[in-house]
Amino acid sequence: MKISYREALAQDSRVFLMGEDVGRYGGTYAVSKGLLEEFGPDRIRDTPLSELGFVGAGVGAALGGMRPIVEIMTINFSLLALDQIVNSAALLRHMSGGQCAVPLVIRMATGAGRQLAAQHSHSLENWYAHIPGIRVLAPATVADARGMLAPALADPDPVVIFEHAQLYNQEDALPAERVWRACDISRAAVRRAGTRASLITYGGCLPKAMQAADALAAAGIDVEVLDLRVLRPLDLDTIAASVRRTHRVVVVDEGWKTGSLAAEIVACIAEDCLYDLDAPPRRVCSAEVPIPYARHMEAAALPQVAQIVAAVKEMLNV
Repeated sequence: MKISYREALAQDSRVFLMGEDVGRYGGTYAVSKGLLEEFGPDRIRDTPLSELGFVGAGVGAALGGMRPIVEIMTINFSLLALDQIVNSAALLRHMSGGQCAVPLVIRMATGAGRQLAAQHSHSLENWYAHIPGIRVLAPATVADARGMLAPALADPDPVVIFEHAQLYNQEDALPAERVWRACDISRAAVRRAGTRASLITYGGCLPKAMQAADALAAAGIDVEVLDLRVLRPLDLDTIAASVRRTHRVVVVDEGWKTGSLAAEIVACIAEDCLYDLDAPPRRVCSAEVPIPYARHMEAAALPQVAQIVAAVKEMLNV
């Protein structure tokens, strides 16, 4: 699952990529492999190990009319650049009265499951989804990973794209070009229709939700799977429509339950769809611990298919 750097660079001379190891090394996850040779060092820029510095440079380049793509190796390193993202990029359009746009795309790997221990296994997407002034995307399919970059670059405001590292080896046949190129970065997507309950998730948890739906279908339980895709602004209309079809909800989120995106979704459902529910919503989230290194402990800390299946069956009393 790779984002479409090559097309973006070829089609618009204002687009350039910068980040740690994106050039000669080809990117930590080989996303930019071969691009330095094809487009040269002016447009594929290796940076020093200073997220605060090179994200700030990206903000300045965007203000100057360029279309920078800034790659941060993993989400935990983005904490070093929070000031540039939250206090500069997200606010400049508002603080300039609309005079300044910051058409900046920041993408980074997120999530656990790779035995990289606590410092490299965060799921902090909700921190960014809290911030007005940025759009937050989380592709979970090959088509979305490929198709989100073009509309993100066209957005006059900053766009942050979170790619779960467990999905990088995912392969799929792309649909017709006109379909993936028209990726809607404002709407959630129903990945599987159903009537008994809604599984609402995003990013790296989508495959688990789909597997849980298969297991439940084998037991005669038909569930709907909703892929949020866009974490800010949330597509509340599609969420509400799913709840009103199924009347039961399980939200699956690799973030910690306390203060999670799952909590925000459940709160929105309570505000808008409380009387459409036939059972209290459930959340399946990571355990409230730093993610362990040992494989069996890491797996125990993360949402798993069996937990999703159990949550649905508990709601249905089966």
